[in-house]
Amino acid sequence: MGLFDKLKAEFIDIIEWLDDSNDTMLYRFPRYHNEIKYNAKLVVRESQAAVFVNEGEIADVYQPGTYTLETKNMPILTTLKGWKYGFNSPFKAEVYYASMRQFTDRKWGTKNPIMLRDPEFGPIRLRAFGTYVLKVKSPVDLIKQIAGTDSHFTTDEITDQLRNIIITRFTDLLAESKIPAIDMAAQYDEMSETIHDKIQDEFDEYGLELTKFLIENISFPPQVEEAIDKRSSMGVIGNLNNYMQYQAANSLEAAAKNPAGGAGEGIGMGMGFAMANQMSQNMFQQPRAGAAPAAPPPVPGAVQYHAVVNGQQSGPFNQVSLQQMAQQKTLTPDTLVWAQGMANWVKAGAVPALAGLFQQGPPPPPPPM
Repeated sequence: MGLFDKLKAEFIDIIEWLDDSNDTMLYRFPRYHNEIKYNAKLVVRESQAAVFVNEGEIADVYQPGTYTLETKNMPILTTLKGWKYGFNSPFKAEVYYASMRQFTDRKWGTKNPIMLRDPEFGPIRLRAFGTYVLKVKSPVDLIKQIAGTDSHFTTDEITDQLRNIIITRFTDLLAESKIPAIDMAAQYDEMSETIHDKIQDEFDEYGLELTKFLIENISFPPQVEEAIDKRSSMGVIGNLNNYMQYQAANSLEAAAKNPAGGAGEGIGMGMGFAMANQMSQNMFQQPRAGAAPAAPPPVPGAVQYHAVVNGQQSGPFNQVSLQQMAQQKTLTPDTLVWAQGMANWVKAGAVPALAGLFQQGPPPPPPPM
């Protein structure tokens, strides 16, 4: 400090701080050798507090107002200095101004994704971010615990530590809540209040107050978000056939409004045919690819038989099929057969309706009369 600054400081008898920043929490008023004149004026504005420090020890704290610095206005400092009968000479003390206003729009967010076990998606990674608001609750604790002798203490110097506290407590709450990730948006208010109450005590240790805590978003990884979007799109479309008909109708209407002459008319006719074709297909749908065609029902009154062929049950067979099997020797008189109404499997030769299938020639003539 030059000679002019030294002389100017000695004649200054007003102590005040005009804060033109938006992040200063604590500011030490500059004085030459920390000398303060007797009867000097101390100005503490709204949203400020002034703290006197004598030889490293906290002395008097001043709330908003204008003070004349004398023995009766500095009871603690007077006791520390031993001024029993008053004084009228300059004294040394450090004056710290604390900004008591609220520091808004402080950001917090997860540096790395939080690993969780979700009841619907299984193991999943989530990111979260939001804002919070804080203010100085106790200037004395802020000086003792954090700022120390820092002449210009800002919010940036403590932001990282506060964010670490928030993320740790938030992660623990998220894991314990067991709330499905897809339903967390409905719980932002409740989770914000719980986090606020959970970490306020830790802010108190630094002389700070957490006045507001907000969760703005809890997000999925991009791949999961894409899968959810596709799933939502399918739900919105609903019936695919109806959706295609709707699209075709819109295209037809747009083509009809197109003033492009014959080209527009041709497009409109083409879309009309396409829509008609689509509707006819919906009305007369063919069986799906790979699906077995439906078999016609049996002729009313015809008995069908199941047969044991090569040790496996086969059928049912009608009379024509059984006759062909008999000619091919696949069906013999000893083949076990069964039909609706029969109690057990019996040999085909014992079934009167099937016995005729095994005759090799005409029956013998009746005896002469």
